[in-house]
Amino acid sequence: MRILFCTAPGYGLTLPLVPLLWAARAAGHEVLLATTSEMTEVCAHAGLPVYDVFPRRDVWQDLVASIKPGAEPPEDLPEEYRLARRDGNPFGLFTATMTGGTIEAGRAFGAELVIGTSDHAAGMLAAAALGVPVLEVGNRVSWSTRDRQWREGGHHGFGEDDLSDVLREKHGIGDARAKIVARIDPRAPSMGGLSAGEEPADERDGAPWWPMRFVPFNGGTVVPEWAMTRPRRPRIAVTLGTVVPVLSGVSTLRVVVDALAGLDVDVVLAAGRADLTELGRLPSTVDPVGFLPLSVFLPTCSAIVHHGGSGTTAAPLFYGVPQLVLPSFADNPMSAQQVADRGVGLSHDPATVDVGTVRALVGRLLEEESFRTAAAQVRDEMAAQPSPSSVVERVIAALGG
Repeated sequence: MRILFCTAPGYGLTLPLVPLLWAARAAGHEVLLATTSEMTEVCAHAGLPVYDVFPRRDVWQDLVASIKPGAEPPEDLPEEYRLARRDGNPFGLFTATMTGGTIEAGRAFGAELVIGTSDHAAGMLAAAALGVPVLEVGNRVSWSTRDRQWREGGHHGFGEDDLSDVLREKHGIGDARAKIVARIDPRAPSMGGLSAGEEPADERDGAPWWPMRFVPFNGGTVVPEWAMTRPRRPRIAVTLGTVVPVLSGVSTLRVVVDALAGLDVDVVLAAGRADLTELGRLPSTVDPVGFLPLSVFLPTCSAIVHHGGSGTTAAPLFYGVPQLVLPSFADNPMSAQQVADRGVGLSHDPATVDVGTVRALVGRLLEEESFRTAAAQVRDEMAAQPSPSSVVERVIAALGG
């Protein structure tokens, strides 16, 4: 079967789908990933065939620039950008710019099935335009479009916004609706996901919900020797993801680094391409590793401090590592709340956090057994969920393949 995968162009929006792409390819299916911006190169390096559906501009960088405080939109915006302003959701920019190219890619590829994420409406629209079935995959552990509270709060699921109606007319889709094979919820049961045997029908359209194990993918790398062994004292991972340093700078990192320097721990600072010169001379216990995938060293960590990105929250859940979340924006506070409610970690507002608070909170994660116990329980729940490969098999079976 020829399967078109569709994702928005952010790390946390695309990388969670990579294991499912690998599973489909390993099962003998032809796959193509329709995305844009930096994700084209990142996923090509992951061994995947990728098609850039909007090569005219870097949509991701434009989005990040537009949400900076005091940002003014450029005057030379193409039609798709002006169209996106009709939608209150900032992700509308991805829908407006990527839908046309996704449809063209699917048509040229001969797609027989579309698999897309629940926050990227271009996938559902492309499936409708192509007249093929679609599998909607949740790529977040903080929420799901199955949550009534999320939907009633004004957030939309796959293709359910005013912008989609405009794009349906523009691309000649009309009232066509794709058959939804299922919607996938990757969350652990005790964090809002599906329990064994629980596969409810969506109240909106009757599509079934299926569980799937979240498998972390953060990129490939040559694994450093130190990451293969547990250190003599606790190792703490620290990251603020790829967006927070761009929007808010590294002031929170300064607080975290100073706090951890006062503990008997080793710190792995995965700050990506963030400019760390503002931090000055780092303590000898802090190792800045740049863009080192979390999955490389998380298994040997005793805790992680991060911003609450969904993928960054899910990775320590997968490995059973307690976490301190300093949530920034978007769905980060929802991730932080999930972590605190389940008891797998702690949370604090980064706007008011200080050295003493971070030191005390991380100390609790290291000293109180309850956090490790809860994290291990969630890890075991996730391990018991259906693998991406079994979900691929189930989809094909449901389509009569």
